[in-house]
Formats: sequence, structure tokens, C-alpha cells
Amino acid sequence: MTGPEAPEAPAAEVVVESVPAAMSLAPNAVGPNLGAELLLDTEARPGVESMRAGLLQAGPLAAAGVLANGASVVLTVALARLLTPHSYGVLNQLTGLYLILSMPGSAVGVAVVRRVTLWHEDGSGHLVRRWAGRVHRQGTMLVLVWAVVVFVSRHGVAVVLNQQSGVGIAAILTAAAFFVLLSLDRGLLQARRAYRPLAVNLLVEMGVRLAAVLVLVLAGYGPSGAAVGVLIGEVVAAGHARYAAVKAWSDGQGPRVRSAGGWVAAVRPDPVLGGGAMVRRTVVLDLVVASVSLSMVAVLQNVDVLVVGRDNPSHSGAYAAVSVTSKAIVFGAIVLGGYLLPEAAIRWRQGGHALRQLAVVLVLLAIPSVLLLGLAVAAPEKLLQVLFHHAYTSAADALAPLVGAMILLSISVVLTMYLLAVGRHWVAAVLVGGAAALTAAVLEVHGAPRATALVDLAVQAVVLLVIVTGFTLVHRRVRVAKEVAGLT
Repeated sequence: MTGPEAPEAPAAEVVVESVPAAMSLAPNAVGPNLGAELLLDTEARPGVESMRAGLLQAGPLAAAGVLANGASVVLTVALARLLTPHSYGVLNQLTGLYLILSMPGSAVGVAVVRRVTLWHEDGSGHLVRRWAGRVHRQGTMLVLVWAVVVFVSRHGVAVVLNQQSGVGIAAILTAAAFFVLLSLDRGLLQARRAYRPLAVNLLVEMGVRLAAVLVLVLAGYGPSGAAVGVLIGEVVAAGHARYAAVKAWSDGQGPRVRSAGGWVAAVRPDPVLGGGAMVRRTVVLDLVVASVSLSMVAVLQNVDVLVVGRDNPSHSGAYAAVSVTSKAIVFGAIVLGGYLLPEAAIRWRQGGHALRQLAVVLVLLAIPSVLLLGLAVAAPEKLLQVLFHHAYTSAADALAPLVGAMILLSISVVLTMYLLAVGRHWVAAVLVGGAAALTAAVLEVHGAPRATALVDLAVQAVVLLVIVTGFTLVHRRVRVAKEVAGLT
């Protein structure tokens, strides 16, 4: 590069390579019989009975996801301009810790939706508030204990991670714990089909985080201030989610069982809730399977960037630009999974299905997917130059295949959410196998950008094919069982 553009490259490189970490902080052919069920589901009780109603329900959540992810990108660009490259590297290390430790949060949402919908269907829905309050008090006590431990030991952790200040580490670790607590109440909102309050909560989380981070960084507190800003955002979002969840479950619940004993009783067995070892094992199993599944989704989404960065560092920046551009669609799939998860769990327990709701999610994903794929095929270099910098166009020929791969992964994410909601745990094994296959495949091409994108596309296609096949068989078996039961 020459001329006045030359000084922009370091800042642009920081922005491109750090967007995935920042976005991690933001709030992934069916047979003819299944196709017919998209239009009519006469056996299920009233729910979302049309595509139009489904779009109206999921629309606010989709819009909130777009705004939240857009705000996270704006925050990334702003921080890259405000912090030095070294300080930004420190912040990326902190956000990496956050991503790892907050992963159980999404799994908590899956387990909560599964348990609450079961209670709601067997006539024990009036116990939800008692159970949720008890679990929330237990979780709050654990989070507070965790916060004390990490703040007391912050200097030792800072030495291990080679950081000068332990305040940022303690803040980001505490923020991750609050996100898990936040996920409990988001799961309750999902189970209640309270999608508008859930969308508002996503915006509250990102809005408060953006304001707090920028204020503290502008005040000169650097990466530690940014970490404290993230913590403030999670604390406020957790408080809002608690209020919204309590409000959502306060109406139409019939006789309400009063909480017994408050904080002290939260650590003792509850004779009203009961549940026994079987229920506990089921909840733990749901948590473990969901954690494994979502962790493998993260590998399927990001392992190519790690391998290119290791094996071909000269092209890592350009490939990171391609990656950021193509993988935003996966975050949309994860957000929309917050709508599909409870719909599938509720309607499956009612004896129906959520294929119509699945179609709603796929339609909402198709709009940005088709637009992005069209741009990636028609003008990849121009798109990368407009979004980033002309120095990041050397891997432009990898954009179209990687966009295709991420579209396939987004469909896999949506189907995974559906299958986890209906208790089909085998999908975790498919994702583990896919993650292992993709890791081996991208290692074989030694960081060549286009070759990496092509093998990514091939592996994602195979993973999706296996998931779609299993998904179809699940619904066919249920349909056959209903037909046999009807004949007898």
C-alpha cells in the first residue's frame, strides 16, 4: 500500500480479526408427507396456526437479533479506534474467556424450556414460578460466591494469563456467570412464548453494554473498563429478564404456590416440587447434550479461521474478513432458535409438530442468506472492499463457498434446536463427528483460503444431509405410530 491509505491497515486488521470475538458477546429435502404437514396440523392444540402468525411472533425477535449484532459490530469498530493494538489484544483475550465460560448459558435455556413445557402440559404449570424462584435464588448465590472468588484471586489469574490488571479478568468472569443466570429467565420467557419481552431483553443487554463500555473506555480505563462495561450490561439484562419472566408467568397460572422459606430454604429439598432423581437426571442430561451440541456448532463455525491463522498467517487477515462477512448469518440462526425451541417443545408434547414454525424460521433466514450469497457470487472483491479495506480482498475467491457453507450450518443449527427441544439427543453425536471431520479436512489444505472454504462447504453439506435424514425419520416414525394407533 502507498499514500494516505497505508496507516489504516493496522486498525483495519484489528477490526477484522476481532469481530468474531465481539459478536460472541452479542446476545446457527423433506418428504411429501412432511411438506403437507407444513400447511395443516389438525392434531395439535391451538398455537401458531399460520405462517403469517408465526412471522408476526418471530419477527420482533429476528429484528432484535439484527440490531444487537449490528450494535456489536459498531462497538467493535469503535473500540478498535479507541484502544491501542496491544490493549485491543488484551480485550480479545478477555472476550475469549467470556465466550468459553458463558457457553453453558444457551444449554441452560434448552433445559429450562424442556422442563417447564413438561410441567405445563401435565397440569403442574402453577409450580413454575415456585421452581423458577428457587433455582434463581440458588443460581444467584452461586454467582455471588463465584464473584467473590474471582475478585479475591484476580491477581493470581492475571499472572497466569500474563495480564497487568486482574480487574478486567474478574469482571469478565463474573459477567459470564451472570449470563448463565440471565439464560434461566430467557428460557422461562421462551417457554411462555413471550417473544416480545425476550426481544426487548436482547436490546437492553446490548444497549447497556454498548453505552457502559464506551463510557469507561473513553474515561481512560482501557480493556479493564470495557470488561466492567460488559459486566454492567449483563447485570442489568439479568435484572430485566427476571422482571420480565416473573411478569410473564404471573397471569393465567391459576392457584399460585407461595415460596417457602426464601433464601435459606433454597438450599433445602422442597416437598412441594419434589421431582426425584429421575427428573434431576433428565435435566442434567439435557444440559450436557445441549452444551456438547452448541460447543460443536462453535467448532464448525470457527475452526477454519484458527487453522488458516496458524498455517497461513500471511492470509489470515484477508480470510478473517471473508469469515466475518459470511458467518453473521449463523448468529441470526441462533437468535431465531430462541423462537423455534419452545414452539417445538410445546407442540411436540401436545402430540403435534412445529414444522410450520420451522418454515417461519427458514423464511426469515432465507432473506439475508440469498442477498449475501448473491453479492458473494457477483461482486466478492467489491463487497470486501466496501466493508473493510482493499488490502483484505486477496481471499475474495473464498467468499462465495464460505457463505454457502455458513448457510448450510445455519440450517443445521435450526434443526439442532428443534431436535434438542423434542429430546432427540443423537444430533450431538452428528455434530461431534462433523466437527472432527471439518478439523481434519481444513488441516489437510494447510490454510489455503479457497481450498479451506471448499472443504468447509463439503463437510457442512454432509453434516446437514445426515441431520435432515434423521429429522425426516423422526417425523415419519411418529406419523406411522399415530396411524397404527388409529387403526387399533
